[in-house]
Amino acid sequence: MSLVGKKFPNIAVDAISEMGDNLKINIFEEAVNNNKKVLLFWYPKDFTFVCPTELHAFQAALGEFEKRNTIVIGASCDTNEVHFAWLNTPKNNGGIEGVTYPLLADTNRNLSSILGILDVETAGYNEETDSVLLEGSNVTYRATYLVDETGKIFHESVNDMPLGRNVNEYLRLIDAYTHVQTKGEVCPANWEEGKEAMTADRTGVASYLSVN
Repeated sequence: MSLVGKKFPNIAVDAISEMGDNLKINIFEEAVNNNKKVLLFWYPKDFTFVCPTELHAFQAALGEFEKRNTIVIGASCDTNEVHFAWLNTPKNNGGIEGVTYPLLADTNRNLSSILGILDVETAGYNEETDSVLLEGSNVTYRATYLVDETGKIFHESVNDMPLGRNVNEYLRLIDAYTHVQTKGEVCPANWEEGKEAMTADRTGVASYLSVN
């Protein structure tokens, strides 16, 4: 079920800073209290393969997100201790040394369960052990959420495990949403900052299509 247009879940999650400080981060409050947009991206596991390429890609673009009044936060179901070990592993050894944004440690899977992004194929009750047994890795897919200054989700996307994200697309989406917020126009297909937008009416689309 899509969460676009709804408020981001108002719960705090364990997290860690680049310096190893244990934190509690509430994405909704980060957006509202700081009057900023938030990009929250989930990845499956620390010390894996596609994941470090994404974390470094978001780090490389961090200045661009900051220009757009946007906070970047990573997240997985790993513990703070594992996050910190990975933060102290050199890039040339598959680590994420140099990443400066915080990482959520959703070890109890409270937030990822609410968002519905865990890789759980089936859940069945076992009478003999009186327990629920899961099929699947029970870690998150590559889910991404863009949250505005009111705590509303204006974009969500979920990639399967092998598919890395295009960081520039999130910059484009933030630019487009900010244009809508400030100009009151809507952004057509393939819109980028500096290109023509249009009014959300029949005249607007006719005018736009006549020259594009």
